[in-house]
Amino acid sequence: MSLFSYEGFFVLTILMLALDLYQTRGGQVTIKKAAIWSLFWVALALIFNVVIYMYWPQMAPDSAYTNSEAATAFLTGYLLEKSLSVDNLFVFALIFGQFAVPESIRPRVLMLGVVGALILRAFMIMVGSELLTQFHWILYIFAAFLLYTGYKLWSEDEEEQEDFSESLPVRLVKKCFRVTDDYKGNRFFVKDSKGWLATPLLIVIAVIALTDVMFALDSIPAIFAVTKEPFLVMTANVFALLGLRSLYFVLEGMLTRFCYLRPALAFILSFIGIKMLLMETAYAIPTVISLGVIVLTITIAIVGSLWKTREVKVKA
Repeated sequence: MSLFSYEGFFVLTILMLALDLYQTRGGQVTIKKAAIWSLFWVALALIFNVVIYMYWPQMAPDSAYTNSEAATAFLTGYLLEKSLSVDNLFVFALIFGQFAVPESIRPRVLMLGVVGALILRAFMIMVGSELLTQFHWILYIFAAFLLYTGYKLWSEDEEEQEDFSESLPVRLVKKCFRVTDDYKGNRFFVKDSKGWLATPLLIVIAVIALTDVMFALDSIPAIFAVTKEPFLVMTANVFALLGLRSLYFVLEGMLTRFCYLRPALAFILSFIGIKMLLMETAYAIPTVISLGVIVLTITIAIVGSLWKTREVKVKA
């Protein structure tokens, strides 16, 4: 079994998830520790990008990509998925606040959210890749969806926060189980004299599972506009999600400062949608141009946000 096979990368993913779980054991994650691990996961992705550049023919013998094209596609896909994953953090923070999730169990909740996202995206990548192979016109549906998503992000009111308290997962759990008033550590169920009860933790996991589906519907079509190579799509998603937990604890107190992130993501999704529409034409946008647009847009959004909110106090 080779690292360059799907089986080999699956084993590597399991090992990396185990490492991520180990470094947040006990539920206490300091900002310093989270920052170090965030840099570690980014560095690991960049190292993997170098490996792609050096060994791409062995990874995908039948690919039409050159080494540099494959490396550029992976890096572009990784940065795209990483940028979109930051939007997940806003929703995670909102869910944690609305359901009063204790800080001690947030790392576990995030891990389950990441694992769920990985499983969903792996499934959607396989389905999406097969659909694009069999039905080329699906490309234009993906493009239209990305343009619509970009428009929604651009036009929605950031001040109007979504209320998850009456969402479908909450109603389903409450319909099937009695629910305790408070959390019981990491337990999903507890038992009393009348039988089994669900804890609020089960509701939180159900809500996060639904958000995973929603985010996958955005991110998978977006990365297919960058590359149709399933191995690159899968690995870019895995590396983008692996550092999500640590990144959450780094940015937890700063999320309100990124006021220009949503408009930036709206522009990126719209740009990627246009790129997808032009893929089979004489006006196709090179991947290296897409990489430059993503890096420049996110950089401007971050710098602009931090400058505009420079007097805002950061949560300790």
